[in-house]
Amino acid sequence: MKNARAIRVAGVGAGYFSQFHYDAWRRIEGAELVSVADHQLAAAQATGARAFADTRQMLDDMRPDLLDIVLPPPAHAEVISLALEHQVPTIICQKPFCLTLEEAQEMTARAEAAGSTLVVHENFRFMPWYRAIKQALEGRATGTLLQATFRLRPGDGQGPEAYLDRQPYFQSMPRFLVHETAVHWVDTFSYLMGAPEAIYADLRRINPVIAGEDAGYILFDHPNGVRAVFDGNRHLDHASDNLRRTMGEAMFEGSEGTLSLFGDGRVEVRRFGEFQTETLLAADTWDGFGGDCVRALQAHVVDYLRGLCDLENTARAYCEIIRIKDAIYASAKSGAKVQL
Repeated sequence: MKNARAIRVAGVGAGYFSQFHYDAWRRIEGAELVSVADHQLAAAQATGARAFADTRQMLDDMRPDLLDIVLPPPAHAEVISLALEHQVPTIICQKPFCLTLEEAQEMTARAEAAGSTLVVHENFRFMPWYRAIKQALEGRATGTLLQATFRLRPGDGQGPEAYLDRQPYFQSMPRFLVHETAVHWVDTFSYLMGAPEAIYADLRRINPVIAGEDAGYILFDHPNGVRAVFDGNRHLDHASDNLRRTMGEAMFEGSEGTLSLFGDGRVEVRRFGEFQTETLLAADTWDGFGGDCVRALQAHVVDYLRGLCDLENTARAYCEIIRIKDAIYASAKSGAKVQL
């Protein structure tokens, strides 16, 4: 940044997940959470920031440097448009980003034309275990990587009350497992192994109270012959004291070893032909969400604005993630592999 003053951050949305955003902003040096807007004023007031019931009024009064949009997709285009109208320099928008690929591309183009930086809040790649796995893969801890598997097992999808205590709109989403959840691993797999070149998907619905799919398999063909499998089932659990920490378990297998991610956030490597393992990342002790990945992403954006790093998760790049997500649904519908 050209000056040393704190980046003035405003937030839109005070629902369940916003607590992690606003707590993180308060812990990031060089950022100041100045206001929050929500149509339920009491919810905005509960954040402790200056509260507004109207987003336009907040933008008129506060003129923030950065707007953090913590709302479901139906509101994204409208709020991004408001931010661009008010010439907000930097915008972070939660995922799933917009309602369609076409809408996401339109918002991306409009932000670029206005000179605003638009970032998608895709935080899973910022979880400490995936950063550790990325470093290990780059250091060839597995030798030549051949395949990877992630088994999503959050154990929260059973019965008529599924999701109602936390995110009740999950029940009515016509596209659920992939659109809301597996998209995290579309992005994370792309970060770790390169953008996939083809996909095949077999999706299903188990819980009848859920409008969309809640289980399935997705096969990714990554560059250099690497294959990855996302094996998701929201009805089943895994060994963890906090099922929402990693939401499952993973293995990255290569010619010279295997990386394993456990439900406590621990990452271990086992060399080929050996029994013992080496711990590359100790078990996670963060009490909040996902190894404090929300703060990691937001701090990354602040570092970018200070000129300290290149920016990940741009809206332009994330449009490719949406395109892959749409191809997953096309594959599940057709029963055929889709080339990308």
